[in-house]
Amino acid sequence: MNATTQAPATAGAQDPYASRPWLSSYPSQVPPTIDEARIGTLTDIFRKAVADYPNRAAIESFGKRMTYAALGREADAVASWLQGQGLKKGDRVAIMLPNVMAFPAILFGVLVAGGTVVNVNPLYTPRELTYQLKDSGARFLFVLENFAATVQESLPEVKLDRVVLVTPGDLLGLKGAIVNLVSRHVKKAVKPFQLPQAIAFKAVIAEGAKRKAQSVSVSPEDIAFLQYTGGTTGVAKGATLLHRNVAANVIQCEAWMRPFFGDREDHVMVTALPLYHIFALTVCALLMTRIGGCQLLIANPRDIPGFVKTLQKSRITLMSGLNTLYNALANAPGIETVDFSQMVFAVSGGMATQEVVARKWKQVTGQPIVEGYGLSETSPVVCANRLDIEEFTGTIGYPLPSTDISVRSADGAVLPPGERGELCVKGPQVMAGYWQRPDETAKVMTADGYFRTGDVAVVLPDGQVKIVDRMKDMVLVSGFNVYPNEVEEVIVKHPGVVEAAVIGLPDEHSGEAVVAYVVRRDPALTTDELRKFCRENMTGYKVPRRIEFRETLPKTNVGKVLRRALKEEVEGSTPR
Repeated sequence: MNATTQAPATAGAQDPYASRPWLSSYPSQVPPTIDEARIGTLTDIFRKAVADYPNRAAIESFGKRMTYAALGREADAVASWLQGQGLKKGDRVAIMLPNVMAFPAILFGVLVAGGTVVNVNPLYTPRELTYQLKDSGARFLFVLENFAATVQESLPEVKLDRVVLVTPGDLLGLKGAIVNLVSRHVKKAVKPFQLPQAIAFKAVIAEGAKRKAQSVSVSPEDIAFLQYTGGTTGVAKGATLLHRNVAANVIQCEAWMRPFFGDREDHVMVTALPLYHIFALTVCALLMTRIGGCQLLIANPRDIPGFVKTLQKSRITLMSGLNTLYNALANAPGIETVDFSQMVFAVSGGMATQEVVARKWKQVTGQPIVEGYGLSETSPVVCANRLDIEEFTGTIGYPLPSTDISVRSADGAVLPPGERGELCVKGPQVMAGYWQRPDETAKVMTADGYFRTGDVAVVLPDGQVKIVDRMKDMVLVSGFNVYPNEVEEVIVKHPGVVEAAVIGLPDEHSGEAVVAYVVRRDPALTTDELRKFCRENMTGYKVPRRIEFRETLPKTNVGKVLRRALKEEVEGSTPR
């Protein structure tokens, strides 16, 4: 249903959400709104941080720290080089990097130069990379040399002005040589490639530092990011995020969290989710810049033993992650020796956090997981739990300041609190639309300006929001709705299970059948035993008709389980 046929929300007193009932549950120090007229740009936020916190640590990578003053110089060098290569305001620059020291300098350098950042997953195949570069129209690409072979395969089909090769050790000084040695030779992670037209990032910095970057008048209405959706429900689309969208979300997050940050000036945010992911981009890179905090960059969060060793050597105060990451860390050998005494909070997003994981995390760290919710299209944060909770709530908390929500039926009618429907969002953080896809934009916007999230939610009496599931993932069994999140939540409570994914498959008797794919902790666990456990905890139609044990589950690079990939595999379809 598109915007022209979507029924508008009822207005005034008839709209149960018009009074923002969640505000009564806000912490007393959190304002109901932000001053949208004074949002400014991300460039403003960056320049102010460099001026206000020049000697504070901005980034830590492989044990090396960089101050805000140094970050400012490196970003200016990147901006100067881009402008020298002919970059014009609004030109797109692709960044294909994991969490290495050079990433923030390139990110802010592009913004300072007046460009638009196109974040690219470094693990993309040549086909996926080609699609995103062509769709975005990127002129420049910064890529880690480990993935240069992918770029080489894509180049015949795309037009790029320049390719810049980054190494893991760039901007690390002498230590960088050791890091690169390990990356290139010990792990043999760099595949052979030929990119004779490429330039080394070190040369970019050296050349750019010779002249001052030209001042560019960046407006809040200018495009800061083309943030591509994961494509798990179709072809990836670029969410057009303006400076005001993302800057507003940074300020909204700050308003929600600032009362709990304390007065300390030495906050360190564990940044394990990749910065090309919207959650880490806003909550780690940009929010930490806003408050003058330090990002502890984890280049390879899948190396859990290495991750734990880094935490053992670090003093951390803040953490962001998602369910699979917290699960892996909480069960990792040596995690009990990490000092979590200074940690103020640990936030989770990206996918539903499971109660069993949250419980284990608190046992290990003494801190509950504070769950939030957002999407690429909302810059991303829409809702978050209060940071002073003592136990995991199982909800996504309350809408952030200046955020309106409503729950709507399939025909667009506003449903009262307590009823399930599609969560719809309005606020300054909502995207301007999908890049060059007005038809797709119309499908997700209501006539009264709300973004349709595609998630089934219910608003509780105190204004908290609980996500039931993705609408597209819902399984219809003999007319009854089954939500995979609920079934997975039950399955992972069995002590013999590590993780699970649930999908619906066609069934001649019930329309669809619930099917579970499970990774075992206990090799002796049987399907009969697990099904019995499910029957004891769920009504009959929710119990998986079929259970299959697997060694691993398909996931995105940030650890989100891909139910669609499972479904395509089982049904024999070819992923797009």
